[in-house]
Amino acid sequence: MSETLTPEGGRGVVSFVHRGGRLTEGQRGAWQAGWARYGRTLDEAPTPLDLAGWFGRSAPVVMEIGSGMGESTAALAAAAPEIDHLAVEVYQPGLAQLLMRIRERGLTNLRLLRGDAVRVLADRLEPGSLDGIRVYFPDPWPKRKHHKRRLVRPEFAALAAAALRPGATLHLATDWAHYAEQMREVCQAEPLLANRYPDEPGGWAPRPAWRPLTKYEQRAVAEGRTVRDLIYPRVSHPVSD
Repeated sequence: MSETLTPEGGRGVVSFVHRGGRLTEGQRGAWQAGWARYGRTLDEAPTPLDLAGWFGRSAPVVMEIGSGMGESTAALAAAAPEIDHLAVEVYQPGLAQLLMRIRERGLTNLRLLRGDAVRVLADRLEPGSLDGIRVYFPDPWPKRKHHKRRLVRPEFAALAAAALRPGATLHLATDWAHYAEQMREVCQAEPLLANRYPDEPGGWAPRPAWRPLTKYEQRAVAEGRTVRDLIYPRVSHPVSD
């Protein structure tokens, strides 16, 4: 994730930071064999996205922002074949690795979109078209001077709420305490989101057993960082403080 300039000239946020990276031989083969079928770049995608046409069926759609190397994404798609999964990522080696996982698992309910997820939320989705948005372990930008680059800010929460159907959830997870608190503050301030677990200590959600335990999360726990989940359903009518 990094800063960018909005068309109006003000500061905006995008969901990624530019990273290089060469493809391995296996990733290159998976890209050549699978990208045309499973992937699109944001500039190639129509406005709005025809999700049912792309997946070839009408089914609930969950979007994951920042799928990384696809470990969690592929596992979640395999565990819920009745749900279509849209992975939004910019890192080509990660997308190529996810294509390898699609091939290995024989997944048909997963599509890959290469580009900025904030733009996807802003102008590529019909309002209320998603049954879930997942943001697992986004870049925490731990230095105070970089906090403004974090993805989960009020503008993002408003866009996410608009893209969700009533009852659908925004699910966030992070192992950085300060970012977790910021996420909670931002979500609490969004009138179309309501904490599913307001009576739990701190309002944190119990860790869902279905969320895969990735190597990254295992390392975070081993290093002494507490992983916190936040689950906020989209409500039908704005809630007041």
